[in-house]
Amino acid sequence: MSTTLEFIRTTILNNIPLEAGVTRIEFEGPEIAIYVKNPAVIVEKTDVIRNIAKTIKKRVVIRTDPAFRKDKRETIEIIKNIIPKEANIKEIKFDDILGEVVILAEKTGLAIGKGGVNRRKILAETGWRAVIERAPPRESKIVKQILNQLLLENEYRLNFLRRTGERIHRTLVFKDSYVRITALGGFMEVGRSAILVETPESKVIMDLGINLGANNPLTAYPRLDIHDFPIEELDAVIVTHAHLDHTGLVPLLFKYGYEGPVYMTKPTRDLTILMLQDYLGVVQREGRTPPYGEREVRKMLLHTITLKYNEVTDIAPDIRLTFYNAGHILGSAMAHLHIGEGLHNIVYTGDFKYARTRLLERANDKFPRVETLIMETTYGGQDQPPREEAEAQLIEVITRTISRGGKVLIPVLSVGRGQEIMLVIANAIRKKILPEIPVYIEGLIDEVTAIHTQYPELLSREVMMAIYNDQDPFSAEFFKRVEGREARKDIVEGEPCVIMATSGMLTGGPAVDYLKMLAPDPRNSLVFVSYQVEGTLGRKIKDGAREIPMVGENGRIEILKINLEVRSIEGFSGHSDRGQLMDFLRNIEPKPRRIILNHGEPSNTRAFYNKLMSKRTRSRLGLPEDLEVYAPRIMESLRLV
Repeated sequence: MSTTLEFIRTTILNNIPLEAGVTRIEFEGPEIAIYVKNPAVIVEKTDVIRNIAKTIKKRVVIRTDPAFRKDKRETIEIIKNIIPKEANIKEIKFDDILGEVVILAEKTGLAIGKGGVNRRKILAETGWRAVIERAPPRESKIVKQILNQLLLENEYRLNFLRRTGERIHRTLVFKDSYVRITALGGFMEVGRSAILVETPESKVIMDLGINLGANNPLTAYPRLDIHDFPIEELDAVIVTHAHLDHTGLVPLLFKYGYEGPVYMTKPTRDLTILMLQDYLGVVQREGRTPPYGEREVRKMLLHTITLKYNEVTDIAPDIRLTFYNAGHILGSAMAHLHIGEGLHNIVYTGDFKYARTRLLERANDKFPRVETLIMETTYGGQDQPPREEAEAQLIEVITRTISRGGKVLIPVLSVGRGQEIMLVIANAIRKKILPEIPVYIEGLIDEVTAIHTQYPELLSREVMMAIYNDQDPFSAEFFKRVEGREARKDIVEGEPCVIMATSGMLTGGPAVDYLKMLAPDPRNSLVFVSYQVEGTLGRKIKDGAREIPMVGENGRIEILKINLEVRSIEGFSGHSDRGQLMDFLRNIEPKPRRIILNHGEPSNTRAFYNKLMSKRTRSRLGLPEDLEVYAPRIMESLRLV
């Protein structure tokens, strides 16, 4: 990991064929970019780049020197001749700075070709590096907006990548080694997740979220007020998934001078930008002052570097990052940090689901090395009902409510839970377990669902194959997209139906408006299908509150009486319950020597801590007898090495 810059350059020049014509070597973020006059030479010798990457242990990419790229019109014609018509190209865009041509096609497999042959041909014949992405069955506005923004600001982005590359690949200075983590948020609580990882060389933050159920900044935001918080010294920010309790405060860093990279998966990037924009809109509509603005969100986007699962990437001179599937929501990731030359390995699970769902595959449990495991304990003290039982309960509530002429309000998290419930209802209607009733979709759910169809390869096998076979389950006719507030009254006064609306914890959004209109009628039902954080309106109603003070249309406080049926169905959670957490520890390879517990209310974290302190439990799970277990509080630090 301490490879010198001179060694990198020498290795490249000694291995690249002279006829390729290397013009320069640039450090662009975590990648080493080799600019050449004749990329066809490299394409013909496929082992060259692989061997260089293996020797220097870095990610390597070939770019054609701008002076030797084909004209764009000619390039488009060559692309259309190389890629089969059956791939159905929808759009072609050029990134002049990075020398990339972005090709949106319906069938990416055909567009890429066997073993990537078409991408290699395009590079060899045009000098443009082909980035082939899937054109989804339903266009996502936010994905299109993100792509256009990145292309528009490509020169800024290139300069950022080169500054970042110089920082990542700098020579190590310190010989003394230590690894320390500090709990900034999300320990002994759910919300505002944030962990600071420090070595003598590097400082990295994993997640930086907001607790939406808190009003006081000291409990709503991570504790960035710790002594000498090193914004200007941060090497990287790692985001595990798009929920606001893990992403909501990342843009604030850019407001106060952060100029570094933010690492996440591509779906997490798309979902995060959407969620942050929505968050700012909600805060402003409620007359509150947001902690940052659109400018900081846009800058965060330009500083985002996306990674695929299982892709090892340098993010600092002594830290390599690898993402693994977490099974929580689309694009969610466990973060594996390899620190130093084998000095220490951390796995941070973030939020994870160690079970298959209708939407996603189960979380990963195999890692190259792990000494310290930081894992969530949201349900560390309780087991959830089996998924089949939860589905049956939901169908039963819907059936009973519809039969008495009522309407079912399901507040959902727009990311993950919304799509899971859509699949459950679609399956029940397809099997005629439910009648074909209208299911109204409002809030961010529709746009988030469009993003899901952009990445079918990351969904469960059944959903992936359905989308590939033009049988997108999210496009069923009974799913009705609601546009604007005006339609809500007609829906409430109309025929029996299901209403799925954000926000899932009733902290705002259309679900609260529907609740106000539906609550007085006992024929209706309110069904919670996701975790309700302490302090939220959803948690209060779930815990039994039946008279709720609300701001009326005239601006005065009114009491809303909750007369409708209230049900909470736990089995749909995207978090692992106690049994799944235990199964994960039983199957994880290799076994950690230390486990640090986070993301759980005190009762759940303590319950799981006590379980792991049992020698019998450790023996049953195959964990070391001398396993260290910690449940730190906010602002506590632990030295790992």
